[in-house]
Amino acid sequence: MKARTPIFHEADTTHRADTCDPLVTAAAIGEVKLVALARGAYPGDPFPGKVLPQVSSIGYWDALHDQTWGLAEHRNEGVEITYLDNGHLGFVVDGHSHPLGPGHLTITRPWQPHCVGSPHVSASRLYWLILDVGVRQPHQAWTWPPWLVLSRQDLNDLTSLLRENEHPVWPGTPEIGRCFAALGHLLESARGGPAPASRLALGINELLVCVLELLRTHNPPRHISLTLGERSVAMFLERLQHELDEPWTLDVMAAQAGLKRTRFAHHCRKLTNLAPLAYLQHLRVAMAKRLLTDSRQTITAIALDCGFASSAYFSSVFRACTGCSPRGWRALSGLDPAPRKRPRS
Repeated sequence: MKARTPIFHEADTTHRADTCDPLVTAAAIGEVKLVALARGAYPGDPFPGKVLPQVSSIGYWDALHDQTWGLAEHRNEGVEITYLDNGHLGFVVDGHSHPLGPGHLTITRPWQPHCVGSPHVSASRLYWLILDVGVRQPHQAWTWPPWLVLSRQDLNDLTSLLRENEHPVWPGTPEIGRCFAALGHLLESARGGPAPASRLALGINELLVCVLELLRTHNPPRHISLTLGERSVAMFLERLQHELDEPWTLDVMAAQAGLKRTRFAHHCRKLTNLAPLAYLQHLRVAMAKRLLTDSRQTITAIALDCGFASSAYFSSVFRACTGCSPRGWRALSGLDPAPRKRPRS
């Protein structure tokens, strides 16, 4: 089965993804300089109290030589903006490679899987900001932090530019570079002391204004279809194909897509012409057919891999869908049910 991408790098330490562990280890042994404030499982010094709510992580790394680690494919609980000040980095988003050079800016949304290093991090200085705007799916409404001072019109335009366009890499501007450098200097100078909350808030506000100006200058095409519930369901159904062994129910599937049961079922039927549980059964039987034809796994192992609770239930569903038992299907494929033993000499 395809390796799974964590749904998110959870900020909650009880659901920690191990994506950033290599960075933490490299910093601990002096291979890379790490300066950051963070919440939950993100690497860095902890934010004191409720300073700058909705900032999940802000900081930078400075790797003076090529590393032997990279950040595996993951999603973040927020919009992540990074700026590569020096060096080069491999960067992959949604399976597409975007090599980064000095001055490149990246923007990824919570539903965009990405990895940094591809496979290893090169000598580089990378700044980042992860801002949780309360969304996990494309159709959900964004909630910006109350301490932002951008006008309502500017925030609305920034939201639209980030939601209705998902291009991940942009040529940064000198102003953006200066904003990140100033934020990095603030974090460095405050290590071991109180967080300069007001100055960090000012710096982040200025950074977002610069990002807004950059996007306005490029004026990328905007697609409202990127923000619809139907797209959230389509993304979930794509992931579902690789997680058939999970104990899915209609409620759980709808929750994963961030929708109510009725809306989820509506979009699922529109996309597949099947009700959600019927589509799930269709995928499981299709996978079972492939495994019965192409592998020598036992019937029970195939049943469990495809998400059926027992081989008996699997056989019943399979026969109802195909008119043939799993063993019969395997026989028709010409694959022996088990490897033949060599005769004793």
